[in-house]
This record gives sequence, C-alpha cells and structure tokens, in this order.
Amino acid sequence: MQDYIFSNDFSRNLDAMIYTCGYETCEPGHSYGPVVRSGYLIHYILKGKGIYKTDGHIYQLSEGDAFLIRPDTLIYYEADKFTPWTYTWIGFQGIKMHQYFSRTSLLERPCFHYEKDDRVRLCHEKMYEAFHLTENRDLMMNSILYEYLYLLTSKFPQKNILLEEKQQSYVEETLKYIENNYYHTCNIQDIADTLNLERTYLYRLFKNKTGFSMQEYLIDYRIRKACDLLRKTTLLISDIARSVGYEDSLYFSKLFKAKKGTTPSFYRKQLSL
Repeated sequence: MQDYIFSNDFSRNLDAMIYTCGYETCEPGHSYGPVVRSGYLIHYILKGKGIYKTDGHIYQLSEGDAFLIRPDTLIYYEADKFTPWTYTWIGFQGIKMHQYFSRTSLLERPCFHYEKDDRVRLCHEKMYEAFHLTENRDLMMNSILYEYLYLLTSKFPQKNILLEEKQQSYVEETLKYIENNYYHTCNIQDIADTLNLERTYLYRLFKNKTGFSMQEYLIDYRIRKACDLLRKTTLLISDIARSVGYEDSLYFSKLFKAKKGTTPSFYRKQLSL
C-alpha cells in the first residue's frame, strides 16, 4: 500500500486541493469501514473486483469502474475473496469541492466507469507521477486536479442543475472577471460575451444578487485597489489612476472623492499622520 497524505491546514481557505493520493493491491477479502471520511475521494479500480456499500446500496465493481466517497457519509468497501482488486485513489478538500461535484451526476450515482483510453483515468496516473517530482510538485498536482475536475464535469454532467445554482455561478464568474480585469477596459458586454449570456439578463441578475450594478461594483473595486496602492506605495496619483483602469487622473480623483469623501492626495496624507 502506498498512501500520500498532504497537510490540510489550509484547505478550508482554498477552492480545491489534493489531500491524499495513492494505490493499493489488496489481499483477498480486505475491507475498509464502516467509516465516514472528511473529504471527497475517488477510487479507480485497475484490476480485480470488489464491493462498495453506501446509502443502503451495494455496488459490484471491477476493472475500469470507480467509486466516489462523499464527506460525512457512511461507507464500506471490500476486495473480492478470489480476485481482489488493485485500485488507485485521489482525495479532495476545499471550500468549493461540493459546488464542483454538484456539477456532476456523481453525488447521485457514486459509481461510474472510465473508458480504457479515457483522459479521466490518466489523471490518476499523472497525479501519482507528479507526487514524485522534486521541484514545483504543488503546481503540477494543482494543474492535474483542475483538469480532473473539468473532465469529471464534462464526462459525467449534472443535467438538472438548479436555476439558482446556475445564476449564482454566473455572478461568481462576473466577480472573478472584474477582479482579474479591473485595471483595463472592462464593460458589461465583455463580461456577457465571456459567459455567453445576453447583456441585459446578466445586468439584471447581478443587480438582483448583489444589490449593485456591475459598473458600481467595478468602481468600488477599483477605488479599494487604489486605496491599497496609496497605503503601500509612493506611486504618483497619475500612476495609481492608470494602475486601476483610469487614464484620466482628474476623472479618477473625482470618483475617488465621491466614494471616500476626500482626494487621493489627502487620503494618503491622513495615513501618515
């Protein structure tokens, strides 16, 4: 058995992370559980057979099958007494893991099958190989993690995603777009095109969910970033204006005063008092 477990001290602050991966060739009749786990795990069967029990169901599984373990759900699995399985696994934690798995059908159907040449299966192999890297291992493992999640949502999609969840996802993507693009031209149409949504629909959705128009949120975000630069740097006001998306420093100063009640220069001066 080879089991690699990584520190999960920061997992509650991360969207997603790998907290364990490994493989095992089981002895005949080897079992695990009944037990609950704190994270999500996917076991992929390389060869042999076994059973997986969860939610009152018993699944007979063999080579090419996989099973999902959900957090805080009682599970039990056991290798076949005559043809015991060898499997590999990947474990996930993070504040968005439930949201990511909700985009798949796996929460409802925890057992599924990988095709022989499927890229999803290959992610298990790549994750194991990445663990043995001596440099930049975390970057490679994170890239494989998000590739894996993308492939799971593509190959095993949830066809009945609730409208509320879709709308929340659109708003979150809009927030991310603004936060990644605030320093240059950023408008509603660009965001709508990126999300493949109609402009008016996105405007109304964002306003309804946040209480702000996208333009209001963009201005507030830029001013917050400007305040950070005024506190932490000695950049000229004109340089700060350009750094947060305003070529016209006078227009920037006018917006800043409207939001903060003072000019950028006086704001900085107050910080030094």
